[in-house]
Amino acid sequence: MTPSAASSRSGTPGLDIPEVTVAPGDTATTSLTVRNDSDIVEAYSLEIVGDCASWTTVEPARVSLYPGTSETVTVRLAPPRSPEVRAGELPLGVRVLPAEHPDAVRVLETTVHVEEFRELHSELAPRRRRGWLRGRYRLAVQNRGNSPVEVGFTAAQAGEELGFTFTPAERKLDPGESAEIGLRVRTGTPVWFGAPVVWPFTVDTTATADTTDTAESGDQEPRHDDAAVRTPLDAEFVQIPVFPRWLLVVLAALLALLLAWFTLVRPAVRSAAKEAAAEAVRPSPSAAGEQGAGGQSQGAGTGSGTGTDAQGTGASSGAGDGTSVENGATVVGGPQISETIDVQTAGGKTKTGTYQVPAGSVLGVTDIVVANFQGDEGLLTITFGDRKITTIALETFRNQDYHWVTPIKIAENETVTIEVTCGKPGTPASGQQAKECHEVLNVSGVLSRTTQ
Repeated sequence: MTPSAASSRSGTPGLDIPEVTVAPGDTATTSLTVRNDSDIVEAYSLEIVGDCASWTTVEPARVSLYPGTSETVTVRLAPPRSPEVRAGELPLGVRVLPAEHPDAVRVLETTVHVEEFRELHSELAPRRRRGWLRGRYRLAVQNRGNSPVEVGFTAAQAGEELGFTFTPAERKLDPGESAEIGLRVRTGTPVWFGAPVVWPFTVDTTATADTTDTAESGDQEPRHDDAAVRTPLDAEFVQIPVFPRWLLVVLAALLALLLAWFTLVRPAVRSAAKEAAAEAVRPSPSAAGEQGAGGQSQGAGTGSGTGTDAQGTGASSGAGDGTSVENGATVVGGPQISETIDVQTAGGKTKTGTYQVPAGSVLGVTDIVVANFQGDEGLLTITFGDRKITTIALETFRNQDYHWVTPIKIAENETVTIEVTCGKPGTPASGQQAKECHEVLNVSGVLSRTTQ
């Protein structure tokens, strides 16, 4: 040794510091003896060098020794419980610097064995997911230990209704590394109606030693650290029904309306339609009575033509019934008649129906009734001889009637014509669409006789 050299001892003479083992978060100590073998008083500064310098201290950090004396100092190691302090062997050095002879500096070395610890932090987001058949979650995992680990994931449920898929199923994490894992939860049976069903489940995150590290250390199987098993995370999957609850109320209301239609409304509509159609084509009792009376009167008139007194009597009756002269012909009042014209035609076609005034007669029209009891669509035109009375759109009415205080005269051999252009057959009370348009025209008036 040089005059100012220092020697280290730890119970026994030597220049090396004994190896030391320490766990992160704990404290370990070792000792170092410094001896002054020079012939002068010397002060020594002690400083920690190497990877352990940030969390290692020496006490005291400076000693003064007389020649031939020594002092033992304590090296205290306090590594933090952090991923930054890796597990394994780290070099530790203590530099001893003499104040009077700085060129005689010495660095004493040793090895620090940092023990392994495992700590996993996991979070599941969201904890509650809603869906018809499946839900997606995100599992965030961070390795807060000081050694690489293989992280595995498992999910558990009280029953067997749910299936779980992790993406990826396993993941290697270095110290301090974070990862995001996808979790898909699914069920095979949908809920059609009713209230949502809540399925609770748990997610476990487990860490095992990295297979690469264990292979290098000579272990045949990876070691499992029970302390690294996290408390299971609770989560829920809320399976909502395919059809909402309010839809059941709407369907029930619609069903009730359909039942009411088929049991109450439809029979009433069919009955009303039949009555309206029958009323449109049925002659009025008063008209039939008048026609009978007129027939008897006409018969009496015909019979009276055989004698002078009879003719006189007939002339007197004719004047009483409203005899008139038109275009050089004498018009003798006749009976009240009612005629019906029935027209049926296919869609897209036009068809006419007529009533011809008999020869030797004049028809004075006072009333007409048009029936469109099927609700057809198209056009209907009514003509008296050469005069067009009206044109009506079929879809605008079901029953339509016209009345005249002054009768419209139609001469002999002229016709009452109804022309129907069928656009679309309607739907009668039976509920089935008709194959043809069907319209009925009833003409009422006085049929008078003409004589020259």
